[in-house]
Amino acid sequence: MTTVSTPGAGEPSAEQAVEAGHPGPTATAPTGNGGGPGIRRVAIASCIGTTIEFYDFFIYGTAAALVFPTVFFPALGATAGTVASFATFAVAFVARPVGAMLFGHFGDRIGRKKTLVSTLLLMGIATLLIGLLPGADTIGVAAPIILVLLRFAQGFAVGGEWAGATLLTAEYAPPGKRGLYAMFPQLGPAIAFALSSGTFLFTGLALGDTNEAFLTYGWRIPFLFSIVLVAIGLYMRLAIEETPVFRAETEARAAAPEQKRSLPFLDALRHQTKEILLSAGALAIMFAFFYMGTAYLTSYATSTLGFDRPFVLTVGIASSLVFGAAIVLSALYSDRFGRRRVIMVSCGFSVVWALALFPLLDTGSPVAFVVGMMVTLAIFGIAYGPCGALLPEMFHTRYRYTGAGLGYNLAGVLGGAIPPMIAAPLAAAYGGIAIGVMLMVIGLVSFVCTAALVETRDRAL
Repeated sequence: MTTVSTPGAGEPSAEQAVEAGHPGPTATAPTGNGGGPGIRRVAIASCIGTTIEFYDFFIYGTAAALVFPTVFFPALGATAGTVASFATFAVAFVARPVGAMLFGHFGDRIGRKKTLVSTLLLMGIATLLIGLLPGADTIGVAAPIILVLLRFAQGFAVGGEWAGATLLTAEYAPPGKRGLYAMFPQLGPAIAFALSSGTFLFTGLALGDTNEAFLTYGWRIPFLFSIVLVAIGLYMRLAIEETPVFRAETEARAAAPEQKRSLPFLDALRHQTKEILLSAGALAIMFAFFYMGTAYLTSYATSTLGFDRPFVLTVGIASSLVFGAAIVLSALYSDRFGRRRVIMVSCGFSVVWALALFPLLDTGSPVAFVVGMMVTLAIFGIAYGPCGALLPEMFHTRYRYTGAGLGYNLAGVLGGAIPPMIAAPLAAAYGGIAIGVMLMVIGLVSFVCTAALVETRDRAL
């Protein structure tokens, strides 16, 4: 068992840790308002904000599975069109570390709140423009090019979103309840996936999801609807205050002018490169399971297994409830047993489930698909709940936004960009079991990286 109540072998003392640029086991800082109305308001605002950001992000994944091969890549055929569609999906994950660096810089310099307003606006504008973008039949090759640019903007925005939203709650949370309060922004993806699947389901049922109306304009409705959610999110974010931890850091920086000249990105790499890389490796399987479950399995179920879209989208809504519950339970258990231990449980399950998933799906049974989707997303949820507290606890306040965002979004590249993009050709060449082997390897890497992490549950921010 690994704890941080006292420095262990290879672990710096509190004084050495602070000098080196990361929080030690007994580092102290303002930790919030003790869990009163202020922290509850921040928790709700963070949950609503991440829901909106990830709704915008996920409707692209659903459209990439159901619509984009036909609308933007009609000349490539079924398999090549799907690969091209998921390649544009993957572009966002390449953009996410870049967004984490830029928005992380401003989040560590001017504050979490102001930066999160910017990420929400950028995401909303990019999503709205995707909904207005003409297809390849209308403007030719310009359509997929513009689509890629707008998808890059989405990834750029969400790259700066996650760290800021989790920092808002983690830095406000009272001692011993950081997992609980950092859970709220983590619930955003679960709610967003239900909303995304629900809006596509409603639109498809209203217009007929196989007719010309759906392919021409029906799929655009979820993208255009996002502007309403963005307005709600902006209202909520403008109503909250900056975190007490960041305010204390700003005062300390004013008293130490030499810290103003340092760049958060360079500080994070200089002092905590190991933590950034280990967190990226530890969370890679989390991303792989989530985006395989929310994007690729939607495509696999309709194109390979032959299920109709309303059924697949309904399963997606039900699955979001399961992984939302997994997020809640794992976050609560992480306050009791530690972040590291809970995430290792998820990694262990992923190694076994990766090999069982596609043989189960390939039976062609609707029940098998329901079980496959729900278990995949539940395993994701077990890891996702604790990481909202884990990553903020790993980094020093003056570059916490940057460090946490880099670790999280590099994991997105490893687990969220590559697997969905290469899954279709792997399945076409070797069958679904090849995808399972790929996921198993990622799961093993994540297990090893998680085991190498130091437990952070008892650290003060």
